[in-house]
Amino acid sequence: MSRNRKNHGELVLQLLRRHGPLSRSELITMSGLSRTTLYDIVVPLVDDGTVTVSVPEVARRRRGRPVEKLALNPEAGRVIGIDFAQQAVRVATASITHEVIGTAGEQHEPGAPWKDRVETAYRLVGTLMRGTPRPGACQAIGVGVAGPVAAQVDHLPGEAGHATVAAMVRERFGAPVRLDNNNRLAALAESKWGAAAGERDMLYLRLSHGVGGGLVVDGTLHRGAFGLSGGFGHITVDQDGPACGCGGAGCLETVASVGAVLGAYRAAGGAARDLPELVTALHAGDRTARAVLAGAGTLIGRALATLCNTVDPRVVVVGGELAEVGPAVMEPIERALGLGLMAGARTRLSLAQLGEAGAALGAVALLRPGTVGIPRLGPPVGEDRTVRRDSMKPGAVRPDTRVPGPRRRPVPSRRSAATAVEQRPATRWTRATTR
Repeated sequence: MSRNRKNHGELVLQLLRRHGPLSRSELITMSGLSRTTLYDIVVPLVDDGTVTVSVPEVARRRRGRPVEKLALNPEAGRVIGIDFAQQAVRVATASITHEVIGTAGEQHEPGAPWKDRVETAYRLVGTLMRGTPRPGACQAIGVGVAGPVAAQVDHLPGEAGHATVAAMVRERFGAPVRLDNNNRLAALAESKWGAAAGERDMLYLRLSHGVGGGLVVDGTLHRGAFGLSGGFGHITVDQDGPACGCGGAGCLETVASVGAVLGAYRAAGGAARDLPELVTALHAGDRTARAVLAGAGTLIGRALATLCNTVDPRVVVVGGELAEVGPAVMEPIERALGLGLMAGARTRLSLAQLGEAGAALGAVALLRPGTVGIPRLGPPVGEDRTVRRDSMKPGAVRPDTRVPGPRRRPVPSRRSAATAVEQRPATRWTRATTR
């Protein structure tokens, strides 16, 4: 399929996703495509079941040839997102039109065998589908893993053999697999459905057992030349700091990961075995706990200021278990970020909204229609900006991205990520942070 035809097909699907059923004439007007081009695009979409053709009852009663309506077929298949986190497996299921059906997750011990992780994912998906996934029920699978992932993952060794992981998932589910870094996928999900929905430039930082993130530039998920984009945990914040697993020293991950914060608390005389116990001590008025969290938050804010002064995002979204501790962490981050920003910068700081499901939902967002016979998987995010106007909540239309043509009221999705994913309450970290 030629590049132009692929772009045109994406545009047609985008219009149907936003506006609901449309006639061919309406599609021609809205897309700007010629009648011949539109028909060449629509025929294979109808043949493979991605698009349905129907005649409304009102049209049937009129004289003359009834006007047919084209619509996306929500029953054409299901797509799956899987996040293989360091100590958990999380999954999300959705229709090929990105209407989220549900999410689920399960913890496991560090270093659990990959065969067991894949089996856990299969079982969780079966729970969401109310039964064992039958062959062909899963049209495509997006997978999030830790570590560097470039566009051509089948040729990369990866920390656990990413090509092997992709092959195991493909064999177990019997469906095509696309794979990316799970922190980048969480960034993609937050830009589509979460705290930065509708924003075209955002930076995401996850503070968990590891520290990483992702960057969305002009609506496009940035991978980098070698799949290393988003390795924010390896920014040096203390040249004399402890050794890091990356081979460096004093990286952000050595002071801002859950394990690092717990270690600092114990070194200062605390006795928390895990993060919940540290939070309990904090709420009980433990000054050591507050000081340790404030110190970590300050270093995080300084690192974010450095990143913001480099890439100038409109929104910074911070997520992960450490961020969810609340003001004891977020307020120091906000102060240090504000002090470190260049004059005139107006960057908004926000707490992530999608929680632990973020990376699995981002894996779903990877799966865009594109190929006849399976979900129409487009090129990797970042390779096609022709119709990159859908980084918003399902059914929403921003005034500055309206498709040319007659004004129509958008038809909201019957079930969107906003209703399928538990939403967290808004926080005070949603105002512009300026210097």
